[in-house]
Amino acid sequence: MVFWGAMAHVTVIVLVALATAFQLIGAANAQTPPAPRPSTPEGTRPTPPAPASSEIGARPLTIDECIAIALEGQPTIQERLAAYAAARYRVNQAFAPLLPQLSAQVGAARVRSTSSGGQPQDSQFADTFAAQLLLSQLLFDFGKNLAETEGRRKLAEVEVENVELQRQLISATVKEAYTNTLFSQRLIRVQEQAQERAELNLRSAKGFFEVGTRPKSDVARAEVDVANAKLDLIRAKNALRSAIVALNTAMAINVDTWTQIVDNLIYQAVVLDRQQLRSESLRQRPEYRSAKLTAAAAEARERKAFRDFLPDLTGQGAYGATQKDLNEAWSIGLSLNWSFFDGGGRIARYQEAKALLEGARAAVKSTELSILQNVEQAEIAVEETAERIQAAQALVASAQENFRLAQGRFDAGVGTILELTDAQLALTQAQNTESQALADYRIALARLDRAVGRR
Repeated sequence: MVFWGAMAHVTVIVLVALATAFQLIGAANAQTPPAPRPSTPEGTRPTPPAPASSEIGARPLTIDECIAIALEGQPTIQERLAAYAAARYRVNQAFAPLLPQLSAQVGAARVRSTSSGGQPQDSQFADTFAAQLLLSQLLFDFGKNLAETEGRRKLAEVEVENVELQRQLISATVKEAYTNTLFSQRLIRVQEQAQERAELNLRSAKGFFEVGTRPKSDVARAEVDVANAKLDLIRAKNALRSAIVALNTAMAINVDTWTQIVDNLIYQAVVLDRQQLRSESLRQRPEYRSAKLTAAAAEARERKAFRDFLPDLTGQGAYGATQKDLNEAWSIGLSLNWSFFDGGGRIARYQEAKALLEGARAAVKSTELSILQNVEQAEIAVEETAERIQAAQALVASAQENFRLAQGRFDAGVGTILELTDAQLALTQAQNTESQALADYRIALARLDRAVGRR
């Protein structure tokens, strides 16, 4: 009976300890911030809601809708959000030593003793019990755990920036895939027009040959041009299929979806303010903010490593009962822990933290230089492609006029099939060059957005 009464007493103590522990866990969870929802970067249009899945493939999608679909469905963003959640819990882990620490100890034993001494052996049993609640509270540690918590918090903020970085990278990928799809569609139209011109020339060559004004070689050359135009058209159509697969993959949708998109492959002049773009990039690029946060975390770790040389002051208390009659017992006290020498381990950790801090500060400067270089290169690319568009449009106009003249000379019987073929090829190449310049311009604008931290 004594045994079971003692166990009931112990059970009550354990339940009280568990209830208190769960309350502390709930309080720690309440301190955990919600998942990050980074604001739209400066200079970026707000992303519209993603269209319903039934609308994908049923109607042309704008580039903003494609980006919205990608940001909603890409698993890499969920991966970064999970990394941020883990970082938040590491903040709680660092803060936990500053909260009360509660534990329980319970022990029960039955001891058998045997007496002999020439007499018949006599066995006796004795029950022993011990139940104890232990409570400790770190009273003062010279800010060690606060520095550790601050470092973990900065690293959690780094993960927030990684989420935004992933969103910007996905947006840039979608923009380039979107433009490449439009470029492939434009090439198909160019090759279809080239095939139509080649077939028209073939009919003309056959007509002239039938009336005896042109040799058979003109017909053969025209047939070769038609065959080449068909091959180029086949390649253009396959390129479109590959471009759509890349776009679907960027949007995280089924690769077999025949995605339709709105054509925005036009030239729209932009005015670049170099100084404003540079300052905007240093405000908006998550890589730069991440580097600065990493340096701040390194500073916190360096403070923590220095404070490890100082003592800890802890308050301790215990309440419990021992022996078979379960007499209550309690204790309370203070302890000062100060390690004077540990073989140089703390000194080495402090030196390591200082070296890491110097490296983190250098990484901030390196990241800044890299970002400014990216912005400058993106600006140059935008200006270059804008100039190429102007030159390509003039080239197309000249090639169209040259083809018109060659077509007229051939129809009049004074021009050769070779002259007409060369003019047709020059026109097709000029149209391809114009389409390529337009696509490069849109991609250059997308990369400029990425360089300055826009989505």
